[in-house]
Amino acid sequence: MTDETPSLPKLIASLPQSETPRIPVPEGWHQGRTAYGGLSTALALAAVQARWPDLPPLRSAQVAFIGPVAGSAEIRTELLRRGRSAAYIQADVVADGGLGVRITFVFMSARESHVDAPAAGIAPDALPPRSHPLEITRHIPAFIGNFELFSTGEEENGRGHISRWARLRDRDGLDPMVEIAAIGDVLPPAAMRLFTQFGPISSMNWQINLLTEAPQTEDGWWLVRSTVDHARAGASGQHMSIHNSRGEAIATATQFVALFV
Repeated sequence: MTDETPSLPKLIASLPQSETPRIPVPEGWHQGRTAYGGLSTALALAAVQARWPDLPPLRSAQVAFIGPVAGSAEIRTELLRRGRSAAYIQADVVADGGLGVRITFVFMSARESHVDAPAAGIAPDALPPRSHPLEITRHIPAFIGNFELFSTGEEENGRGHISRWARLRDRDGLDPMVEIAAIGDVLPPAAMRLFTQFGPISSMNWQINLLTEAPQTEDGWWLVRSTVDHARAGASGQHMSIHNSRGEAIATATQFVALFV
């Protein structure tokens, strides 16, 4: 991240107090010709929280990456339904007159249930040390400068799996859910571990489910993991997870990616 690139907390603080806030997308947050998907999701979530401050905790988000988001982006939000325990809110990120990202957020209060099957965590002794800095190459997109990333050392060549310790360089005052939204899409597609030649990719959609109402970790570090389910005919699917510094599962996700190689 350059000195000229505003951090995520500063971008959120600059959001106009409006039902349809508009904000310029800095090039330092770009992923190719569009804004990093995690940034669009985080800004949309912050706009929703500002408009409806009494929402229950975020539990799920369905994100469709429809077109590029660059230049000046407008965030349009709409309450689809609000019941006794859940609220559905749609957020559209529009740029240059076209729809870039459409998100359906699901906010839901906890409720009593006889079913209790927590997601699997990672044993503390399996958590690798954060001792392998990310190798910087010319293919690293601009937005990566806003993060600190460390390899876990668990990847093997030819295996469709990627894992990284990750944290935002500036996260001061961020809502934990906004932080998760920003960091959850930070990894490149896991199918890239199978590439024998470099080529462009494009995330098509992303579904993330939050497993706790109040995510917490040590010093901003999250372990983000992604594994290929399939890669065929120019597309791949992957399942993903986010763990805190204690190895507890914080979120699970899936993603569908177009491969132009």
